[in-house]
Amino acid sequence: MKELLRFFTRHSKWFVLVIYLVLSGWLLCERNPYQHHLWLTSANAISSSVYEAAHNVTSYFNLREINEDLQHRNAMLLQENVALKDRLVQAQEQLLTMSYANDSVDHFEVIIGHVINNSLARPFNYITINKGANDGIHPEMGVIDQNGVVGIINVVGPHTARVISLLNKNFRLSCKVKNDQTFGSLIWDGVDPTIAILEQLPRHAVFQVGDTVVTSGYSDVFPEGVPVGTIVSGGDDPSASFYELKVKLFTDFSTLSTVQIIVSNFKEELNALMVGEQEAEAASIKQRNQGGNTQ
Repeated sequence: MKELLRFFTRHSKWFVLVIYLVLSGWLLCERNPYQHHLWLTSANAISSSVYEAAHNVTSYFNLREINEDLQHRNAMLLQENVALKDRLVQAQEQLLTMSYANDSVDHFEVIIGHVINNSLARPFNYITINKGANDGIHPEMGVIDQNGVVGIINVVGPHTARVISLLNKNFRLSCKVKNDQTFGSLIWDGVDPTIAILEQLPRHAVFQVGDTVVTSGYSDVFPEGVPVGTIVSGGDDPSASFYELKVKLFTDFSTLSTVQIIVSNFKEELNALMVGEQEAEAASIKQRNQGGNTQ
């Protein structure tokens, strides 16, 4: 306490000077309209600058929440789009067969995840996400972002999962040109992380540069019509048996952050059918072999 009193006593002249300055400034601005106007104008300008700076800072920190909300909205729109396509197909089937189904089933659902590790400079690239078995994630689930296809999950832990990136030379994706029913295989040649190759596209396929390439839907991993990219070149060799097109990918893997994991509601049913077909084929082969041995 004594030290504090000594401090005030030692610097009392400065304190008195500051008090006089503040008091004189207040009296000057309070009793003179012109100075009062200048004071209000300057104070408003300073406060506006401070408020704007504070708003910019808070807006920056809210970007993650805004992005999260946009991803959830995109996921909802994707589910609604798939559901509408399912209902359209059902309506077409009803018109053809003159029969009416009682219920409609949504084939796909979406789980939101975040990328925690990513590579794109290697021939075989992988992505790690922060969702795992505890979140309902299983191998062979498709992964997309707000722009297009990202990859397929192949290894799952309790809290994380590894994704085979589309930028992996072992990755193959069944795709087609939008508004054309012919399909081919999309692969990455390991050169440009923004370009993939659509190969084995039949010669009777109809397309032009700038057309959109989408998933074909011939699997339980990705629904039909998920965007992949646009055709930039290819199909110039008339002697080739198939077209080979360069496709500029919609997904920017260098900035990949939030992804959507696609959950197929029919996966178990399709797997059961495939197992049944394999068992039937094995039984048929065994029966033929037994018949040949008997003869």
